[in-house]
Amino acid sequence: MIIFYAVKLKELFKKERNYPWQKPDSCPRCNSCRLWGHGFAEAIFDGYQRPLLLKLYRCPDCGCVIRLRPKGYFKRFQASIETIRSSIALKSKKNRWLPGISRSRQCHWFGFLSKRIKVYLTDTWYQGIVAGFDYLLQLGQIPVSRAI
Repeated sequence: MIIFYAVKLKELFKKERNYPWQKPDSCPRCNSCRLWGHGFAEAIFDGYQRPLLLKLYRCPDCGCVIRLRPKGYFKRFQASIETIRSSIALKSKKNRWLPGISRSRQCHWFGFLSKRIKVYLTDTWYQGIVAGFDYLLQLGQIPVSRAI
């Protein structure tokens, strides 16, 4: 289970295990207020030379493991939502990719977004690919996810 949390990545990078994570009030699965620290998990984020340590908690009542993840990032993505959106907007407007990010990653984002728009939005969707990104995001989906 993932809980998105306001995290300052620069501070997390510097403090590592000493970052002041805020413990969740209760388990999101069973609502138990007993949560135990369960160590850390490494996660890679763009702009950092090494993986950052994300805090894990475990509910002793239901066994749920909770990972705290920075807000502004999709699960399983190392680029921020805003970076992904900017890449798609630049490609759709100027037919160029963002510098500093691999072209193949950006191609994947654009291609999977196009497929999701075709699957989830009707054939009459002509509002543009960026509007499709925003609409799918509003529906609670990860617009550039490969899973359909």
